[in-house]
Amino acid sequence: MADLKYESPTTTEAAVALLAAGGGMARVFAGGTDLLVQMHEEMIEPTLLVDIKNIEEMRKITFETDYVRIGAAVTGAELGENDKLVAMWPGVVEAVELIGSYQVQGRATIAGNLCNASPAADSVPAMIAAGARVCIAGPTGKLEIPVEQMLVSPGKTSLVQGEFVTSILLPNRSSNAGDAYLRFIPRTEMDIAVVGVGVSIELNADGVCSSARLSLGAVSATAQLVEAASGILVGNKLDDTVLDALASAASEACSPIDDKRGTIEFRTKVAGVLACRATKIAWQRAEKN
Repeated sequence: MADLKYESPTTTEAAVALLAAGGGMARVFAGGTDLLVQMHEEMIEPTLLVDIKNIEEMRKITFETDYVRIGAAVTGAELGENDKLVAMWPGVVEAVELIGSYQVQGRATIAGNLCNASPAADSVPAMIAAGARVCIAGPTGKLEIPVEQMLVSPGKTSLVQGEFVTSILLPNRSSNAGDAYLRFIPRTEMDIAVVGVGVSIELNADGVCSSARLSLGAVSATAQLVEAASGILVGNKLDDTVLDALASAASEACSPIDDKRGTIEFRTKVAGVLACRATKIAWQRAEKN
């Protein structure tokens, strides 16, 4: 690490230029809760750290006409302290607040959790269920894609040299909407999800589901949107028949691995159970809004 350089640009354009010139050995430094551990364990040996915290827009939560824009360097603790965001997207915030300890929350970012590309990342299924989009800046300009399209494989995203995430966009929502995130872990806290489920729904005036998204984490190579869930929920009220169909769809979408933390059979079963539980919570929140 003797040759490691540190830069702290104040504009997006300067950050892109530094990352592009880094020859694939440059890394974005926001919270650093994954990056510094990987460096300490010699999993990666970057030659340049580009600290984005001095770029003003990276540190803001902005409520825009159609979206809430969360800057890439906004911490999990800051999300949890924003009452307006918590009221709008409680499930997303709850998922972010499951990342690490209170101390980690003061540094970790939602964008970093996404870019680490862990199949078990807590915030990612919640963001996918929310229909979140990711804003990316790079040498060829700026682009905006759904969160799920950025995930390629464990530890790998679609970002190319010179590109980095500038913000996450969560859509504004109607008053009759709710979301939730649940996970199963072997311990009571500060563990990695064996299964994670994010759900977001909207109800019409009659209490019938008008839109729905359900996402799974830790049961495949990347977090995924369960497209069948929308067809099961939309146009219906919540009853045992709908929940049984939802559980089956969630389990059928799984392609997990066997490891010391959970078997394929266990993960597949739990995915269906958590899908129902998270949907009930999201539904109750939508009814109260």
